[in-house]
Amino acid sequence: MIIISDNKKKANDEKRYIGFNVTDETKKNWQEFANENKISTISKLIRESVDFYINTKPKLQFLDKIDKITHGFKESLTSIKGYSQILIEEYKEELSWEILTKIKNIFDESIKLENKISEVTEQFEIEPTKYEILIIDDDESTINLLKDYFETKNHSCKVVTKGNDALKALMKNIPKLILLDIFLPDITGYEVCQRIRSSDKLKQIPIFYITAVPEGEVNEKIKETGANGYFLKPFDILSFKELFKYL
Repeated sequence: MIIISDNKKKANDEKRYIGFNVTDETKKNWQEFANENKISTISKLIRESVDFYINTKPKLQFLDKIDKITHGFKESLTSIKGYSQILIEEYKEELSWEILTKIKNIFDESIKLENKISEVTEQFEIEPTKYEILIIDDDESTINLLKDYFETKNHSCKVVTKGNDALKALMKNIPKLILLDIFLPDITGYEVCQRIRSSDKLKQIPIFYITAVPEGEVNEKIKETGANGYFLKPFDILSFKELFKYL
């Protein structure tokens, strides 16, 4: 419980003294946080915390509106994505190539828009979204296949297309499993794996390469980088069942 007394420190002082009665545990937590963040005193920590809350509250209300808007967008996109996928898979023999191509373009654009909405949402997130599987790949067909497969098995996924973005994402959430392409637009999957293995916080995460690289090369790199295994493209999707033991 916190008790606040609002008394002038001195008769001629415009500032007022506010005192707090807190438990030893609370004081200890505040002091540890202040030390870790190089804040000189608990008083300064309290002042900065109050100022932060006052300045941030309008933003929090705005974030709530953003969340509702993006949720509505995602619901509509789910319908567009789902119906276009059904048309492609179930009616591809009956549709002309021209119509099939246009439907495929709608499906691809819905995926791009979905990813853009997720990027915008993540920029405003106060608490990072928890997920079980981090997929690091820049190939849309691979992303769609893996994401749909695991999500239909009720396992949450996050997708990033660059190695550096994956390392940033791992600072916010530690997944149970990482699926990692070797050839990425910025750094290689081998380098991503080595950086993860060099981190005490992350090194225990199971990592599996997903790649079209020759099997002999992948085997050598597994020994060098410390990955747990690999899946060669094109995939036998049923082979991913072995990963459920990590989830």
